[in-house]
Amino acid sequence: MLSVLSYGRLVARAVIGGLSQTDSRDYSLVTASCGFGKDFRKGILKKGMCYGDDACFIARHRSADVLGVADGVGGWRDYGVDPSQFSGTLMKTCERLVKEGRFVPSNPVGVLTTSYYELLQNKVPLLGSSTACIVVLDRQSHQLHTANLGDSGFLVVRGGEVVHRSDEQQHYFNTPFQLSIAPPEAEGAVLSDSPDAADSSSFDVQLGDIILTATDGLFDNMPDYMILQELKKLKNTNYESIQQTARSIAEQAHVLAYDPNYMSPFAQFACDNGLNVRGGKPDDITVLLSIVAEYTD
Repeated sequence: MLSVLSYGRLVARAVIGGLSQTDSRDYSLVTASCGFGKDFRKGILKKGMCYGDDACFIARHRSADVLGVADGVGGWRDYGVDPSQFSGTLMKTCERLVKEGRFVPSNPVGVLTTSYYELLQNKVPLLGSSTACIVVLDRQSHQLHTANLGDSGFLVVRGGEVVHRSDEQQHYFNTPFQLSIAPPEAEGAVLSDSPDAADSSSFDVQLGDIILTATDGLFDNMPDYMILQELKKLKNTNYESIQQTARSIAEQAHVLAYDPNYMSPFAQFACDNGLNVRGGKPDDITVLLSIVAEYTD
C-alpha cells in the first residue's frame, strides 16, 4: 500500500510530466491565395482581394491569424448592382476589425456580425448579398474557431485525411444562407439571414495541419478525394510551396467547371434534387490554403 506522501509524489510527477509535454509555442497560419473570376482573367485580382464576385482577406494580429472568404450573389447584377462590392466590402471590413484588435479570437461570428452591421449603418446603402466563412487561429490556445454562413466553407486535413469540415447551409437547392442588404421597397422580398445563423465550431489543431478555406466554386467542382490528391503535392510549409499548391487546386477546379461531361459534386447534388444536370459549374473560385506552423514574429 502506498503512503499518502508516496502517492502525492507520484501525482506530482504525473502532473509535472504532463506539463512538460504541453506545447507552449505560439502557432500561426502560413497562407496563400489563388482564384479565378468566372468572367475575369486567370488569377487576376480586382482592387482588393477579389476574384470575380468572390472576396477574401488574410489578416494577422498578435493574438491570432484570421482569414475569410465571401461569395457575392450574382443575381444582383440583374438590378444594376455589382455583386462584388458587397462581398468585397464585407471582407475588407472584417480585415480592418482584426487589424484594429476589435475582435475576440474565440468568437468569429462576432467579427462577421460587427462587419455586417457596419455595412447596414452606411449613409449610402451598399446593396447586395453574400455568403461568408471566417476562420480564426488562436495562437496560444492552438484552437481554430470558425463561422460559416452559406455554402463557402473549410476543410482541415491531417495525415492525408479530412478531420474537420464546415457544414453547408442551404434554404433549398442552390440557395445558400446569406447576408443581405436590400433597398427599403424590397425588404422582406430579398432572402436575408442573420450573422448569428452562421454555423460555428471550435477545435484543437496541430503543427502541420492543412486548412483549406474556399468559396463554393471549388467545392461544387472538386470532391474531397481530388482535393486530397492535390494536397499530397504539398511537401513543406514555405509560402512558395503553399502558393503553388493553392494555384494547382484552383486551376483544376476552373478546368472542371467548364467540362460539360464531368459529373461534378454540384451536378450530383442537382440530380439528388430531381434535376437532370451534368457537367461542372462555371463560377468564381477562391482558394485560401494554410498550414499550421510555429509562430515567428
